[in-house]
Amino acid sequence: MLLGSIVSSTDAAAVFSILRSKSLALKTNLRPTLELESGSNDPMAYVLTIAFLTLVVNQDQDLASVIPLFIQQMLLGGLAGFGFGKLSKVIINKIQLDFEGLYPVLVIALMFITFSATDFVGGNGFLAIYICAVYLGNQELIHKKTILKMYDGLAWLMQIVLFLTLGLLVYPTDVLPYMGIGLLISLFLIIVARPVSVFLSLIFFKMQMRRRFYISWVGLRGAVPIVFATYPLLAGIDTAPMIFNIVFFVSVTSVLIQGTTLGIVAKWLHVALPERIKPISESEKLIIDLPKSSLQEIQILPHYQAVKKRIVDLKFPRSAFIVMIKRDDVFIRPGGSTVIEPNDILMVVADRVEDFVHVHQSLHKSQIETPA
Repeated sequence: MLLGSIVSSTDAAAVFSILRSKSLALKTNLRPTLELESGSNDPMAYVLTIAFLTLVVNQDQDLASVIPLFIQQMLLGGLAGFGFGKLSKVIINKIQLDFEGLYPVLVIALMFITFSATDFVGGNGFLAIYICAVYLGNQELIHKKTILKMYDGLAWLMQIVLFLTLGLLVYPTDVLPYMGIGLLISLFLIIVARPVSVFLSLIFFKMQMRRRFYISWVGLRGAVPIVFATYPLLAGIDTAPMIFNIVFFVSVTSVLIQGTTLGIVAKWLHVALPERIKPISESEKLIIDLPKSSLQEIQILPHYQAVKKRIVDLKFPRSAFIVMIKRDDVFIRPGGSTVIEPNDILMVVADRVEDFVHVHQSLHKSQIETPA
């Protein structure tokens, strides 16, 4: 059960790095489903690993003794994640920092506070961080583009450091004796365990069978199981080296077998989109500077609703951006904390002319001008 808990987590970083490298776009809601599944099962795997590790170390305890721990970890972790998410949004948007580069630092500080506070009260810090991040990612934040760019770079840096560190712990001569059992476990996970768990989880949802099969196939094991495999080593369990080497071999074979065939299986099951109509996610739109097709100059009159409000509080449509503000013959580069003043002239770009209807509604403008 301890070994199963360690290898139960799929790796979101491995899944989406392979999808991006192959320029593979998936139909309907397959991508967000995989993102939710691979991102949210790490906290579950962590709880199960800690629970069964406790049972292995303390032989006098029974399985029922870990049930309260499971409920406490998941319940407190979920509540703390949502609570800290709402609190973090208020702090990010209300605090007045002089430099744009300080906002990513603020978010890092909030991340550590969320994890440590949740862990202090006995909750699952990983679950709290995940829920907090999902909530913040769907909110309007000051300098959100800057924050996302920095975290994209940090994510790649952490993956490089993690795999480099784990590579130093592995000795090929120690892994070779466990290749047979490792291959059997890996094949069992790919062919039996993963499909059964996916079909049971989706039994109450309407989804085409080929999409269920594809979700079953995308169950890559990456760095997370290898990290969890170090827990038995730290606990001093006799069979810990064997568990670590088996888990490492399972992770490698999972990436080699499943990772290299994601594109082939997607095309075979007809769940892949052609490259020419590949959609771009909201986070990618914020990170990449995409050109807009329409431009308007909008003058803010004194009676407008937007006067004396910050840009982040305007509930501006996602498809439009304020690229420049002209104030008293001076051009200002706007940020989320920039306050709109009477007689400001906003230069707004949007994807389509129709998007300006929502722009004017946000600014409380009664007449719509012809776009430039």
